[in-house]
Amino acid sequence: MDVCMCINTPLGDLLAVDGGGALTQLIFGCDIPAGCRAGQTPLLAQTAQQLEEYFAGTRQVFDLPLRPEGTPFRQKVWQALLTIPYGQTRSYRDIAAQIGAPRAVRAVGGANHHNPISIIIPCHRVIGADGSLRGYGGGTDKKTTLLQLEQGLS
Repeated sequence: MDVCMCINTPLGDLLAVDGGGALTQLIFGCDIPAGCRAGQTPLLAQTAQQLEEYFAGTRQVFDLPLRPEGTPFRQKVWQALLTIPYGQTRSYRDIAAQIGAPRAVRAVGGANHHNPISIIIPCHRVIGADGSLRGYGGGTDKKTTLLQLEQGLS
């Protein structure tokens, strides 16, 4: 059975899910899903610690085992997101080209929307080709806050 823990952050509560030794979800809110029991594991404690360091500005790279669940296409997108350096952004078009599907810009947006591990898989670093912020699962205000944190503006 998965173990879930609520983590309080400057952006609000996040629910972290340890799915047998790998982080499978980090989502906004703290509604514990069916099949998950509330608790703490070493992985969840490490996740909370690394998020605290990230929000304090002392961590730029997360070092956690990840196992997001999704289609092969979404997996490719999420792997590409992990290559975006801290403090930088890429467009949806850039990500589509990077994964070898240059016409799949909208599908990249869909994969971003369904990213199950917010912040750590940095979908907030993906912006429109014109530099505009597009949707974010937690809301564009949270996306703005994360980008400002990473660019030293907060």
